[in-house]
Amino acid sequence: MKRTHLLISIVFVFFSGCESGESIPEIYRYYSGQKNGFNVWIVDGYKVRHKIYREFLYGGNGQRYCFNPPGEIWVDNALSCEEFQLTLAHELNERHLMARYGWTYDKSHDSSLAVELVMRRKYDSICRVHESSLHLVAPTDWNNLKEIPGLPDSIRLKGIYRVPVGLRDGLTVWIVDGYLVRKNIFPDFGFSGNDMVYHFIPPKEIWIDGQVSCEEMEYSIAAEQMEREQMKKGKSYSDAYEYAVAEILKLRDSMDGRIKNHPPLIIPDTLQRESGFIDPNEKNFRTESLYFSSFDH
Repeated sequence: MKRTHLLISIVFVFFSGCESGESIPEIYRYYSGQKNGFNVWIVDGYKVRHKIYREFLYGGNGQRYCFNPPGEIWVDNALSCEEFQLTLAHELNERHLMARYGWTYDKSHDSSLAVELVMRRKYDSICRVHESSLHLVAPTDWNNLKEIPGLPDSIRLKGIYRVPVGLRDGLTVWIVDGYLVRKNIFPDFGFSGNDMVYHFIPPKEIWIDGQVSCEEMEYSIAAEQMEREQMKKGKSYSDAYEYAVAEILKLRDSMDGRIKNHPPLIIPDTLQRESGFIDPNEKNFRTESLYFSSFDH
């Protein structure tokens, strides 16, 4: 048998082993767009562990898990937004190595952990360089309220930035250490903020607390963008906040509609694979394409 036909047969055997079984509803939680040609979905990790595979953790891909549709990358909604980009890169790299070279799951997993480590160090370097470039900031909000007595009128941000998310309509989005912000700068800092609301956030920046779940991250970013835009138009903080909350509800409803239209998830008899099956259509990619940083420092 020709090698091409053999590969196609192997792919068929693996996918035919992932055919009809029980249908599990309400697995999908948030569609996060496409990366490297794959649809990225944040899924209900609790339900996956309870109804499908009790060892599901962080995320999944179609090479490792038969129940994970092959065109999708899954990320557990229990994950913090701080870990989202790293987990997504891990799953993409792991899936690629199993599909391109037929590597075992263990070998692909270990390689992907190494990719994560490179990314973590790169992100830390970006954050420290960014902090060193900033001017002093005021530890106050839009109402010039200072919540920590004894703080100087101007402070330097140190150890606050955690992960660069990227550019959104001319604004830079960062995941920050919310615990340190509340401890050292402003105790009433919520789970996100922007430079129009908090004077300690540098110009044209949006901050997302690292404790925010990956499922809520995009809603938080969108809310801050809307709130900031309304305040630029002259609205008060409270009016801008209420406007953003109402608009985010519409986004949630829209996402619910998208999820309802997603094909049902059918659970196969075989749940996982220990080795990848080679996909003759799999193309190589540069690992750097996984790093997600859309702005340079």
